[in-house]
Amino acid sequence: MKVLLTGANGYIGRRLLPVLLEAGNEVICCVRDKTRLSHPKHKNLHIFEADFLEGIDINTAPLDFDIAFFLIHSMGSSLRGFETLEKRTALNFKTYIEHSTAQQVIFLSGISNAENLSKHLTSRLQVESYLKSDKYALTILRAGIIVGSGSASFEIIRDLVEKLPVMIAPRWLNTLSQPIAIRDVIKYLMGVMLHPECMNQIFDIGGADVLSYKQMLLDFAKVRKLRRWIFTLPVMTPRLSSYWLFMVTSTSYKLAVNLVDSMHAEVVARDNKLSKLLEIKPIAYKTAVQLAFQRIEQNMVISSWKDSLVSSTKHNTLADYVEVPTYGCFKDHRSRKLEHPQEDVIKNIWSIGGEKGWYYGNFLWKIRGVMDKMVGGVGLRRGRTNSDQINAGDALDFWRVLLAEKNKGRLLLYAEMKLPGEAWLEFKLTKKNELTFITQTATFRPNGLWGRAYWYLVLPFHFFIFEGMLKNIERSYPSYS
Repeated sequence: MKVLLTGANGYIGRRLLPVLLEAGNEVICCVRDKTRLSHPKHKNLHIFEADFLEGIDINTAPLDFDIAFFLIHSMGSSLRGFETLEKRTALNFKTYIEHSTAQQVIFLSGISNAENLSKHLTSRLQVESYLKSDKYALTILRAGIIVGSGSASFEIIRDLVEKLPVMIAPRWLNTLSQPIAIRDVIKYLMGVMLHPECMNQIFDIGGADVLSYKQMLLDFAKVRKLRRWIFTLPVMTPRLSSYWLFMVTSTSYKLAVNLVDSMHAEVVARDNKLSKLLEIKPIAYKTAVQLAFQRIEQNMVISSWKDSLVSSTKHNTLADYVEVPTYGCFKDHRSRKLEHPQEDVIKNIWSIGGEKGWYYGNFLWKIRGVMDKMVGGVGLRRGRTNSDQINAGDALDFWRVLLAEKNKGRLLLYAEMKLPGEAWLEFKLTKKNELTFITQTATFRPNGLWGRAYWYLVLPFHFFIFEGMLKNIERSYPSYS
């Protein structure tokens, strides 16, 4: 079959793509930025660059496919107005698909059975209506919390459980939910493809357990063999709850606000008829957590919510930032001759950030991360998706990976912390007179007078941190503090 996959750089899309290809399908990946698509080249993989917020040029777009997946959402992109963005995206997508040969559109929506729905779930419900058409069959799968390595829900629960032995939590932790394993979500998405009994149908999909958020936290702790105590208070307002979630976990503030808004409504499936139709036995919550950690321990995390650009929302594409500016900028440029094997140095560069740290003054980096969180930034808690792999578009603590050319020994990062300007950090191996050097360049483009003052204020720290970082990367030390 020929399949159009939107949201191919998102959490679900990255998981679904290899499964579609392994099943022998021809896949057209519809992405805003093709440089971020990290899947290896495949004879049945085609890439189409497009932005559904702007509309699609029918004259240049691929139109020959059987199925289209709509996996685009905007919940993490703004506090207000994401409903308008989702409406525009859905209607542009619908117009495009109506000009194609598609027989079926598959939409992953949210369970919306509660009387009082959140703004997010209301928007998802409205998108369902926008996608309906006489030109194709619409299949809607409604899911709640998705449990899998790298999912937003999983990582937030992980942050809470592993960092807080005692939690004083808001009362929405008593709300019921039916979490579903990412493996089951992929099975359902694959199973409904051109299935005659799934055309123009809506299905709730859920896992084997109905749990409160509090019970999910406690069960997660049991899987991790941790003892945790949780006390709920009725006095924590949605605003305080959002601040609490933002400060304790790696989520952005915008996503925290929208998540808290969603968690007031029960997210429980009405029935499980699709599991019987497709003969899928839902995975239990504890098993889903265990499977997720197996992936993490094996460094096999395929996708993470943090690698989605909406987790920072500062930019839509990477191409606008790959060319590091020269004029009107401050630069800290350092270079060292390699005294150790080039492959070891590259390995060190590709291991930077996350649990490994930044090779010098990690305590100072952590302080900078806390300061960033305090002013609404992303902080250091995002870490990195895998310990030994970096791809363009990945989140790397409070940086975004712009280029990751391992064969050339070049890594280019763009700062997503709160700054009075813009910042880039580049590592690159170069040759001169038969010798190999590692160069490290920090570039800062200030925004006004305050931006210039900021650069001079942190200049003394740069001298020690950047010099020490470069020295330790070249020395190939196994660990740093």
